[in-house]
Amino acid sequence: MKFSTDGLVIREQNIKEQDKVITILTRSNGIITAFIHGAKSIKSPKSAASGLLTYSRFVIYKNREHYIIDEGNAQEVFMPLRRDIEKLTLAQYFCELLSELAPEEDTAEEHLRLALNALYVLGKGNRSPTVVKSAFELRLMSMSGYMPNLICCDGCACYEHEMMYFLPEKGIIVCGDCIGNYNQHKILTGSGVTHAMRHCIYSEFKKLFAFNLTKDAQPVLEYASEEYIHSQINRKFKTLEFYRSIKS
Repeated sequence: MKFSTDGLVIREQNIKEQDKVITILTRSNGIITAFIHGAKSIKSPKSAASGLLTYSRFVIYKNREHYIIDEGNAQEVFMPLRRDIEKLTLAQYFCELLSELAPEEDTAEEHLRLALNALYVLGKGNRSPTVVKSAFELRLMSMSGYMPNLICCDGCACYEHEMMYFLPEKGIIVCGDCIGNYNQHKILTGSGVTHAMRHCIYSEFKKLFAFNLTKDAQPVLEYASEEYIHSQINRKFKTLEFYRSIKS
């Protein structure tokens, strides 16, 4: 079976002298792993198309056991990310998170859209990388079946409170009047960060990255989103650890 699709290369591995195995987040088939023969030849268009963080149009052949790239043409290589080590490392973390959460062997239209927009905004540089990171994390988690309930306080159903807390293990918010009834790990997000988290989850997609947060509040948002991922997935991401070391 042969089919055409576009996709983002989120992992690459060299094998033999000229061949590669790549993992692609495709629009039509979700996460797939494919072989590319002759991918390391500079004369082959498949070489440019198969690089990490490259968005390409592929013609793919599938046999009983494997996907094989028959043709590949690069559409976008996100060059601004490759000139900044911090942004490049953050983009690689996005890829690792996608490999964990995006669907396999199923359509992934929204996951690919989120990935491409996050990389574009990150590369453009008009939004804080911390804000882009948190928005990407929370929206990806929500799209992948891990949407927290941030509509109102879990205890009294109030929407606004200066002392609002986020409980990452349960994925809920609790106000200062009710927090004494909850023994789980809690993060004081207040009204500003709580609104930002709501925006990341519930906003229209085209407005996802269009919000501002003070520099003092950004680390709180980042901590809350990371803690939520850790509590729900319970695994470490090597690229995230490296990003932290670069950032510090």
